[in-house]
Amino acid sequence: MKKKIVSLMLALTMAAGLTACGGSGSNTAPASTGDGQSTTESGTDTADSAQSTDAAEAGDAAEATGELVDGKFPETKHITVEVYDRGNDGGTDPTNNMYTEYIKKGMLEDHNVEVEFVSVPRWTETDEINNLLAAGTAPDICLTYSYPTIQTYANMGGVTDLKPLLDQYGSQLTNLQNWLGDTNIYWDLNDEDGTLWAIEGKRAVSRRILTFMRKDWLDKLGLEEPKTQEEFYNAICAFRDNASELLGADADKMVPFSVSYDVGWRAALLIESQMDPDITDKEFYINGFDDRKLTQNGTKDAMRILNKWYNEDLLWKDFALYTAGDSTEDDMMKAGYVGAFQHNWDYPYRNGEDSIQANLQRIVGPDAKYVAVDCFENSKGETLKYVDSTAGDRKIFFPATNQEPLASLLYLDWISDPEHIQYLQIGDEGVTHNKLDDGAIEVVPAQGDAIMNSGNNIDYTITCNGLHLVDDNQTLLSAAHAYSPADPADVQQAIDYADTANKVAKNVKVPEIKAEDGMGEALGSKRDVVFDTALVAKPEEFDQVWDDAIADYLSSGGQAIIDERTTAFEGVYGDSTSVD
Repeated sequence: MKKKIVSLMLALTMAAGLTACGGSGSNTAPASTGDGQSTTESGTDTADSAQSTDAAEAGDAAEATGELVDGKFPETKHITVEVYDRGNDGGTDPTNNMYTEYIKKGMLEDHNVEVEFVSVPRWTETDEINNLLAAGTAPDICLTYSYPTIQTYANMGGVTDLKPLLDQYGSQLTNLQNWLGDTNIYWDLNDEDGTLWAIEGKRAVSRRILTFMRKDWLDKLGLEEPKTQEEFYNAICAFRDNASELLGADADKMVPFSVSYDVGWRAALLIESQMDPDITDKEFYINGFDDRKLTQNGTKDAMRILNKWYNEDLLWKDFALYTAGDSTEDDMMKAGYVGAFQHNWDYPYRNGEDSIQANLQRIVGPDAKYVAVDCFENSKGETLKYVDSTAGDRKIFFPATNQEPLASLLYLDWISDPEHIQYLQIGDEGVTHNKLDDGAIEVVPAQGDAIMNSGNNIDYTITCNGLHLVDDNQTLLSAAHAYSPADPADVQQAIDYADTANKVAKNVKVPEIKAEDGMGEALGSKRDVVFDTALVAKPEEFDQVWDDAIADYLSSGGQAIIDERTTAFEGVYGDSTSVD
């Protein structure tokens, strides 16, 4: 019902707008906001006057054709750009701070484009983008982690085809081309009909997820950092069994190993360790429509292990009560109640003085800290980690209501300039960073408008995820110093483990899977129910609970996607199980 309502709203709002703006990516110029013509001062000589007249005529001609003059629009353009609002305590206004002003000033000076930022809640971004697209009020430049959302609205005429635009203006987008390359720009190109609904932001690094443990607790109990799943299990059992020694009067608040409602992400390394390390490209793709690996072979085995741990009081009992964006779990980590967790490879070190690590040390003491461990081995004894290629980051797209596609492309090009990426990531020397003797950049705690709401300011460097300085060697030197006040040695340990035994995802090029259209949100919710109910089931009921929940998931659209993906893969790759 929700999808039908959204579709109807979209159809109504777009009936008036699509003809004007061109759903296939036509470049229709809107009303101008300024004259953009050169003026001459009194007393200029004839040559200067003639030159100014020529410039004015060139400006008039450019205005008539929509072309640029020295990279600038003759008349000021105005675009809106999505930016995530992470709701950080002590953070800055995501639409108005030092970094937004840097972008606004640069775009106006370099291209005569006014930029307005529109905030979207990070943790409900898919729902919010759905609503904005349906209402016809989405920003000119949108981003989302959910490609099915883009595909759904593209099928309804609500997204601009970027391929004709890139064909027309690609020669003017040298920064974008140099940074993303054809791989990321055309990652989502439909080889069948030639449409391109989104550009993939680039992962400067492919680090994904790690396991973190309280180093001070391990030391206090005389335990080594675990190297195997069994050693990890023994450690969290020791945390549980020694809660009084570790937490004193707060022993009842002990959480040996924490997962959130998003079990598929927060237990990813355990799940992946139970998968066949020699899984074929075909099998991985067919079940890969759910990035939490719900239907991959081995996931049920991993969930059986988690179910056992849950029933042994090793997991956070109330995990399913708190949804995306809730700070309860992070607050427990900061307060010192959590022994271990899995999350993004740099998660405890993010957000400077408001990071989990910084808060933990303020509240508990300077020796309290989380360190990365690498301990979930597969059947080959490898701690294999499934990572994305350079693509697989934010998907950047233009809604069909975007009437300034060239200005929008120039924005993507501007923020892909290496100098601009560097400034947005490290700011001003002496304010947000210092330069060390070896040339490394050390990020320092910022104040006021200089505070970054996201690591490396990725909410503004939307084509770049991860530290990327102009000098590659300086980037390598600086990586461990980018998380002040965290100890660079702890960050380096996380980097080393995250870069170990990685398996990079491949780009399977098949026609659009129609069965996926509009199903992302519904199946995502059902997936979470499968994980949550199986995790908390009584051990003797686990198989029945899991099997029933999976059957419901498959009958609700999952099986249709699997079947269509199978047919599509075989249609392109024949009998081969590899895309190489």
